[in-house]
Amino acid sequence: MLKTNNWILGVTGGIGSGKTAITKHLQQKGIVVVDADVVAREVVALGSTGLQAIADEFGSAILQPDGNLDRAKLRAIIFANGDKKQWLNELLHPLIRNEILTQLNAAQSDYVVLAAPLLFENGLERYCDATLLVDVAVDTQIARTTSRDSVDAAQVKRIIESQLPRSDKQAKADYILDNDRPLLESLHETDRLHNAFLTLAQEKVRLNN
Repeated sequence: MLKTNNWILGVTGGIGSGKTAITKHLQQKGIVVVDADVVAREVVALGSTGLQAIADEFGSAILQPDGNLDRAKLRAIIFANGDKKQWLNELLHPLIRNEILTQLNAAQSDYVVLAAPLLFENGLERYCDATLLVDVAVDTQIARTTSRDSVDAAQVKRIIESQLPRSDKQAKADYILDNDRPLLESLHETDRLHNAFLTLAQEKVRLNN
C-alpha cells in the first residue's frame, strides 16, 4: 500500500526533544496525528494477529495472565538473541507500516501528521510530503528525560546513541524547529509553520483535482 491521498507531515525528534508537545499543539488545531509508537502497541494488542504470531513463536509464557503481551519478557529475550530480534522485526515492521498507512489514508483533516521517533531510521519519510525535526541539544535531551522518566543519564545516552545522530537528522529534515527555548516560543513558531503546511496541503489538493 502506498500513500496517495492526504498531505503528510512527518514529525520526528530524539528522546526528550519535546515533539509530543508540538504534535499535541497541532492536534488542538484540528490536525489528525498518527503516532507510530501507538500503532506499534496496537498491532500486538489483545486479539491481534501480531500477538498471536508472537505467542506461537515464543510460547504462552510470553503472555501476562490476562493474555496481554509481557513486554519485559520479550525485551529480555530479543536482547539476548539476535535471531529472535530479527524474527520479531520482520513480523512487526510490515504490520506497523501497513497500519500507519491505513490510518494516514483514513484521516480527515487539512493535513495529517505522522509522529515517529524513528522516522528516518525506519524509512517512514518516504510516505511524507515534508518532514519536521523537533531539535534540541543532547544535553537538553538528557536533562529532560532524566527529570521526566526517573532514569539515569547513562540509560538516556545509550538510547540517543542507538538512534540516528542529530546532525544526520538535521541534514535529512525539510524543516527544523528549535525547541531549546521556552515552550511558548516554540509554539509560536509551530503556528507559523502550521500556516505554511496548510498552504502546501491546499496546493496538493489543487494539483490533484
